[in-house]
Amino acid sequence: MILPIFAIGQDVLREKTQPIKPGNPQLEALIANMYETMYHAKGVGLAAPQVGYSLQIFVVDGTPMDGILEEEESSLKGWKMVFINPKILSETGEEWAFEEGCLSIPDIREEVFRKPRVKIKYFDRDFVEHVDEFSGMKARIIQHEYDHLQGVLFTDYLKGFKKKLIKSRLSKISKGKIQPTYPMKFQD
Repeated sequence: MILPIFAIGQDVLREKTQPIKPGNPQLEALIANMYETMYHAKGVGLAAPQVGYSLQIFVVDGTPMDGILEEEESSLKGWKMVFINPKILSETGEEWAFEEGCLSIPDIREEVFRKPRVKIKYFDRDFVEHVDEFSGMKARIIQHEYDHLQGVLFTDYLKGFKKKLIKSRLSKISKGKIQPTYPMKFQD
């Protein structure tokens, strides 16, 4: 089922999320709905707060971004994962810039600096615990989605003039004064 994506301005996007308990009977349906919603909106990642759930889960599928960086160490094609109750253990390397966007903030893309490597502890959909390291675009996608679980949006990284330039556009998005290509929920 395609869920509405919550637009910037919705409280759930700023909340600290809650852990998911093993055996949650709604978990598989939530995962399926999040993937369906993400694919419909043409995204590469989606966190639970973006569909109205203050839970510690996000899904990714990097396939649409495969080959975007020539120097990428590993392919994004078929890189499809579920991260439950994740915890970033470390972010390392020299920060690099890349223009990011977000399904909760359509039609705005801005350059964000992030570390190129991330080590993360998480549970998969079968509640098997993993500790993995990711680099390049995979690390960036994980960091972006993980931020959602902390109540952080990519626009929070923007400074001064850049932030002022998009302020009115962010206000229009939060009030629903846009024409998104996928279902969204705006401030009442």
